[in-house]
This record gives sequence, structure tokens and C-alpha cells, in this order.
Amino acid sequence: MEAELAEKGADIDVLRQMVQFMVQRLMELDVEGRCGAAYDEKNPERLNSRNGYRERTWDTRAGSVELKIPKLRQGSYFPEFLEPRRTAEKALTAVIQEAYVQGISTRSVDNLVKSLGMSGVSKSQVSRLCGELDERVNAFLGRQI
Repeated sequence: MEAELAEKGADIDVLRQMVQFMVQRLMELDVEGRCGAAYDEKNPERLNSRNGYRERTWDTRAGSVELKIPKLRQGSYFPEFLEPRRTAEKALTAVIQEAYVQGISTRSVDNLVKSLGMSGVSKSQVSRLCGELDERVNAFLGRQI
């Protein structure tokens, strides 16, 4: 699949940026679900709140990706897909490549979220994430060569 993407003229930097963007947004959505509210949202049913970020470098086949892992005030948060020996990076790369080549489907992103071991991401959040990713793909496709 990586060879197919390279044959289509995609730059590995774009793939790395897309991986970083997707992982960062998925962590944000996961933490929103765990907190019961979005960042800085006033909600009486809030379960927890954020307490900054910690930086971590994630080595992928597309290169090193700098991530900002959200911290929680109560308990800890560490995304399962960053644990050693997880194949989540392959799934994430495949979804991004599929998005690049064929367009984005909410089903693909929903399957990705589940394969990363996350739950609690609503259909509307998946749709919003797809829209954000679609904007980035279209910006890449419409760039000056």
C-alpha cells in the first residue's frame, strides 16, 4: 500500500503530518469522552478535566511524529495504541492512505477508532473528524506543484 501511495506522487511528509493530525484528534476525542465534556466546556455532568499535555515522540514507518498526550486531573491517560507491539500504526496509515486515494468514509474512521482500542466516539465526532481530514487531503491535492 505504501508503494501505491508513493506511485501516486504523495510526499512522505504529508503522510507523516496526516498520521500526526489523526492521532492527535483521536486522543482529543477519547479524552473528551472520558471527561464527559470538551476542552473548556462547562458541563454539570463533567467527570474529569484536563491538566495540560506531555510530549512524546512516536516512531512510525512514515518517520517520527511528535504527539501531545493529554493529561487528566484525576487518574492518568495513555492511549492504548502507543503501547509497544500494537499494530495500530498500520491501521492508521491504511485509513489515511485510503482517504487519500478514494475519499473518506465515516465507516473507515469508525473502524480505525475501534481498532485503536477506543470507544465512546460518537457518529457526529467521527463525521467531524472525517471533515477535518477531508480538508487536509483536499489542500494537499490542490497544492501548487
